[in-house]
Amino acid sequence: MKKVALIMGSDSDLPVIEKGIKVLKEYAIPFEVHVYSAHRTPVQAKEFAESARENGFGVIIAAAGKAAHLAGAMAANTTLPVIGIPVKATVLDGMDALLSTVQMPKGMPVATVAIDAADNAALLAAQILAVTDSRLAALIAEKREAAAREVLKKNDEISSKYSQ
Repeated sequence: MKKVALIMGSDSDLPVIEKGIKVLKEYAIPFEVHVYSAHRTPVQAKEFAESARENGFGVIIAAAGKAAHLAGAMAANTTLPVIGIPVKATVLDGMDALLSTVQMPKGMPVATVAIDAADNAALLAAQILAVTDSRLAALIAEKREAAAREVLKKNDEISSKYSQ
């Protein structure tokens, strides 16, 4: 199975990234976690992205706040799918990071999840990898069915308690 790279622009993004780590562990997806800044370590970030495919990665997840150019910098240097996580890091509550991550130029796509949504980024990475991994696809379907059963169970409980 291909690995997922979890790249954060600063170690202060780790609490956000940890939600994605938890999901990847649940799905038994191998991953690596790194700190590379699009602005402070541009050479290392570029080198990582350029060599990611040959190093066994299938998806890159990039989390950054403020100007949040990390996902775009990764996408500019690889043909692997890149998922951006805008991080709430300023008085703008992450809107600056969201706009920086989602507004990519034509020909340089970055899939973008909600602010601080590393869990959804990891799930999207799992779905991308599941295109060629039937075991992973089955596990994703199983977990979705379990989630649906939980919602329906709660519906029955609340409906029977409050409906007349």
